[in-house]
Amino acid sequence: GQAFVCFSPSSLLSLLAFRLFSSLLSCSPKMLSLARVATRLPHVGSAFSARTLSRPAALSAPRQFSSDPRLSEERVSDQTDVLIVGAGPAGLAAAIRLKQLAAEKDQELRVTVLEKAAEVGAHIVSGCVLEPRALDELLPKWREMDSPITTKAGSDKMLFLTEGSSVPLPVPPSLHNDGNYIISLGNTIRWMGAVAEEQFGVEVFPGYAGSEVLYHDDGSVKGVATNDVGIAKNGEPKDNFERGMELHAPITLFGEGVRGSLSKQVMQRMKLRSAGQEEQTYGLGIKEVWRVSPEKHKKGSIVHTVGWPLDMETYGGSFLYHFDENLVTLGFVVALDYKNPYLSPYREFQRWKHHPAIRETLEGGECLSYGARAISEGGLQSIPQLSFSGGALIGDSAGFLNVPKIKGTHCAMKSGMMAAEATFEALQQREPESMAALTPHSYQRNFDSSWLREELHAVRNVRPGFKWGLFPGLINAGLESFVFRGKTPWTLSHGHKDNESLVPKEKATKIDYPAPDGKISFDLLTNVSRSNTWHEEDQPCHLTLKDASVPVEHNLAKYDGPEGRYCPAGVYEYVPVEGDESKMRLQINQSNCVHCKTCDIKDPTQNINWVTPEGGGGPAYVNM
Repeated sequence: GQAFVCFSPSSLLSLLAFRLFSSLLSCSPKMLSLARVATRLPHVGSAFSARTLSRPAALSAPRQFSSDPRLSEERVSDQTDVLIVGAGPAGLAAAIRLKQLAAEKDQELRVTVLEKAAEVGAHIVSGCVLEPRALDELLPKWREMDSPITTKAGSDKMLFLTEGSSVPLPVPPSLHNDGNYIISLGNTIRWMGAVAEEQFGVEVFPGYAGSEVLYHDDGSVKGVATNDVGIAKNGEPKDNFERGMELHAPITLFGEGVRGSLSKQVMQRMKLRSAGQEEQTYGLGIKEVWRVSPEKHKKGSIVHTVGWPLDMETYGGSFLYHFDENLVTLGFVVALDYKNPYLSPYREFQRWKHHPAIRETLEGGECLSYGARAISEGGLQSIPQLSFSGGALIGDSAGFLNVPKIKGTHCAMKSGMMAAEATFEALQQREPESMAALTPHSYQRNFDSSWLREELHAVRNVRPGFKWGLFPGLINAGLESFVFRGKTPWTLSHGHKDNESLVPKEKATKIDYPAPDGKISFDLLTNVSRSNTWHEEDQPCHLTLKDASVPVEHNLAKYDGPEGRYCPAGVYEYVPVEGDESKMRLQINQSNCVHCKTCDIKDPTQNINWVTPEGGGGPAYVNM
């Protein structure tokens, strides 16, 4: 089975010290500069012991930085052959594939992976039913390895829910799970990270948040810089201040996941989404892991639902998977193009658990973990240009996810592998020791001729059909899945941006959500504590506002303050202004942030800009 692992601050510090010492003994001279900066990492240890949430002072203005000369000191820099931002399924698959290709050619290739979480896998949250197709290609003998992928998928069930009953639906072909596995993706990524390091020599550095894309004079990507640490809320350097460092590479692969802050910068600067191309559309996935009574556990069982409690205009659904020893992973996904500003995805999830078809599994059990993450739902229509001078987008940073299949891990892995092959091909053309930017041109061609594109093309019209409502969407999905099988000569458009979908409060119906009972459903802050989220309190707010007046003057006035309802972590709340309770202000509790990126997506005027906090901050998910 998969163990629930908890690190105390002292044990984590010992681990970090050991990793640092090992790096110093085995790495190249270039690596010494990065290892030296690693001495700042002890602050991440608290992430694994934080069990309570705080309410910091309001931080609802753009970040302010001082003119202290230390902030403009030259950063330490290092060079690597390939830089990968994000140690997720795409990033690690790319890293492993690059080292495999180098070994086949008997070449030395330095591959460096940066990960903002304190530990590889700590920020990963997913369903997750794994289709092993890409993993079979990457590591053909993985079944003989000591992996956490052990629970084979069993029975499949699809239910349409009304408030008090359920109706079985035909299981569409995309949700047949023969040969698949129910996994903790976080644990699987921890395992892949170890394989990448120990078997292939990939240099993986958790606790480093890439905060800035670096460019050559000609506009091509040069690499990334990690953020400075030891800056106070007021922008002044503290006693422990240390500049970030720069990492340069001919090719940088951006695999940060959905709505990655650096990927967003690159897409805008490089104009990777051409005029007239579909915008990405998103969903918010919220998940819990429970330990249930042994007599209720059906190992391998898979249940998906649609319908209640969502209204007929809102796209979404749920999953409930039995895996490991008496563990159940369950979650709820709400499309972020929903219209009602009073809708709370979190509270919809909580009341869904009280449905008789779901509650019976949970009664007598214990909720162990909680997490949330935005997901890409745009499909093939929304995938941007993949490569550019100096890099490429991989995984969810590019939008690789099969929505009807409710699977993205195999898509992310395959995209990383294809990008790695294109990157290795491009590197063969460079001059010795040159750090000039290269373009992995064949990445797009690799994708266009791959089974991944064929798979995404076949389901491209399912998600857009739900813009007409639940029942028209289900009819369209049935026709696409059972009759046309993706061979229709047209491609449907999503037709909107998620942040533009809310209707004014006067046209919306308030939703009366039931109070949590503390057994099946929980208040938000109780659940967020189960995510083990921690951030350094005294640092600039990473949830930045372009205009501090917009929340009250626009969002509160027009939509009755939707931030506090769409955020699944209690980050945003409107409170009275001290000294004048007739006025309101937006309070941002940044310490609660689980890095889901929902606010960056759903904010009506795109006034919220999510940037990276100090490396090591955020959730420390267990078994997610």
